[in-house]
Amino acid sequence: MSSAATRVTGQDHLWSVTEHLEDILATVRPLEPIELQLLDAQGCVLVEDVTVPVSLPPFDNSSMDGYAVRVADVAGASEEYPAVLTVVGDVAAGQGGQLRVGPGEAARIMTGAPLPPGAEAVVPVEWTDGGLGEGPVSGMRARSAAPEGASGQVHVHRPAEARAHVRAKGSDVKAGDRALEAGTILGPPQIGLLAAIGRGTVRVRPRPRVVVLSTGSELVQPDEPLGSGQIYDSNSFALCAAARDAGAIAYRVGAVADDAETLRATIEDQLIRADLLVTTGGVSVGAYDVVKEALSSVGDEDEEGSGIDFRKLAMQPGKPQGFGTIGPEHTPLLALPGNPVSSYVSFELFVRPAIRTLSGLDDIHRPTTTATLETGKALTSPDGRRQFLRGRYADGKVTPVGGAGSHLVAALAQADALIVVPEDVTSVEPGTEVEVVLLG
Repeated sequence: MSSAATRVTGQDHLWSVTEHLEDILATVRPLEPIELQLLDAQGCVLVEDVTVPVSLPPFDNSSMDGYAVRVADVAGASEEYPAVLTVVGDVAAGQGGQLRVGPGEAARIMTGAPLPPGAEAVVPVEWTDGGLGEGPVSGMRARSAAPEGASGQVHVHRPAEARAHVRAKGSDVKAGDRALEAGTILGPPQIGLLAAIGRGTVRVRPRPRVVVLSTGSELVQPDEPLGSGQIYDSNSFALCAAARDAGAIAYRVGAVADDAETLRATIEDQLIRADLLVTTGGVSVGAYDVVKEALSSVGDEDEEGSGIDFRKLAMQPGKPQGFGTIGPEHTPLLALPGNPVSSYVSFELFVRPAIRTLSGLDDIHRPTTTATLETGKALTSPDGRRQFLRGRYADGKVTPVGGAGSHLVAALAQADALIVVPEDVTSVEPGTEVEVVLLG
């Protein structure tokens, strides 16, 4: 294993949140573009402008089921004095070979079908008797059940202006127009537009592949029985879900026991499918902090600053952190603390921006706002640390949930925001304005 990052710090250096994030973002680079099939490109960032090769729609077509007519033939039409026209046939969507509509004629036309030569407008079928010789109808009978509907006469009860219910060629986009700009995130509407203009593939930055490993001999997978001193592994599930929410393809690795060699071997195996590695647990100062033990000395001696740097941050929760690059491709690795809330807060602050940077996005941070603090007591922050408290946000107000304890997973599940207490503020009183990171 090796690393490309250069970061020389003293063991006693206390990193700020901003310094740590800047170090990460200085190392992480957007992934190289690739050509993908449309559905595989969903959620990816477009790397080039897409121009329209053919107008959309490519021909004048009907926006209604009805009859294609000449305007003069239906002028003055009413229910008392309907215009009576000869039906010369059907025009269906996708039908080749067009009819021609002459004076006194009409063609029964379906939504999306090309407007036949000679026709100037479309009257909806509800404005006619549907060829039945009675009052207005609500629809057409299926051609297979009533083929005679494509012939005979139709009574039209209302006039139509020129181009009524006609979608003009190029009214959506014209050939040569720019359909999508580079930097666009491809969601369902954008995928639909690309298909509509005939693009089957598109050049994008791929979704990052993120491998999540949790560590700890005490961890048991959900649905398995708990032994003495054991707990369920929740971090790998929460962080995989968070990585997917950030736009990544996430792979969860089952909990790795507290053994340095096993962890190193597991990480080596996972490098082949990882653009980013995330570990959780084992980064503090205990005798069984296996991530720190396994990765502190994995660097290349000939490469300055290699290996994973383990550091303390001026934040709560989440003081112990690790970051570096690893393996022959210098894959970024973020080592997060094992406490579930510390781990999730660390993900939001550091891993999510890294994922979105790999994706090629410009907007890499969660939205923030200011809100009035609603609580019965002052919030406190350790002197010299930035604190991130869970909260519920609504209508410009934010209410803490679960108190200040960093271990409250149930409180995190209720929260949709993080309340930020700056490092130079030791207490925030109810009714004051605070910065809020919106998680939803």
